[in-house]
Amino acid sequence: MGPKEASGLLTIDIISKYNRDEVLEKTEKDLAAVTDQHLSRLVKELQGTNFWKLRRAYSPGVQEYVEAATLYEFCKIGKLLNLEAINASLLPLSDPSFEPLQINILDYVLGVADLTGELMRLAIGRISDGELEYAETICRFVREIYRKLTLVVHIMDENYEMKRKMDTMLQSIVKIENSMSLI
Repeated sequence: MGPKEASGLLTIDIISKYNRDEVLEKTEKDLAAVTDQHLSRLVKELQGTNFWKLRRAYSPGVQEYVEAATLYEFCKIGKLLNLEAINASLLPLSDPSFEPLQINILDYVLGVADLTGELMRLAIGRISDGELEYAETICRFVREIYRKLTLVVHIMDENYEMKRKMDTMLQSIVKIENSMSLI
């Protein structure tokens, strides 16, 4: 099985050492299709507007996109895709005569927080397949994201959504660690 769509964007359903290249190739195509079909449409619709004021209307979709793009990057090279790289990938979608749509830091951080849930599912799947080393790598990566976000979450203390996602992220870490301890 490969990528599947969830809420219009990608999640990696099952990836293992046996089908990794096939799944990543399909995911890259799917992510490009989402970018071409949905993000380019959003960019065109928001050109010439004060898109920052309209953020609440498109924020959930952008967070899903960040989650999908960062999951793909992690599965491909084991690193976190940064906000600068995501925003750079959006520049070609914009008309140069308008201010380009850029994903803001809050939507990026919320999308990365969602990424950790997908990584938890991936780690538990790898544990059940006996790929403990990869599951441990994922666990360390999720812990590091959590640790770094705890350094900035206090700045967002008025954001209920961020608080909720931090709690969920910690639960994901505990689930991975508990699953690994059963082996």
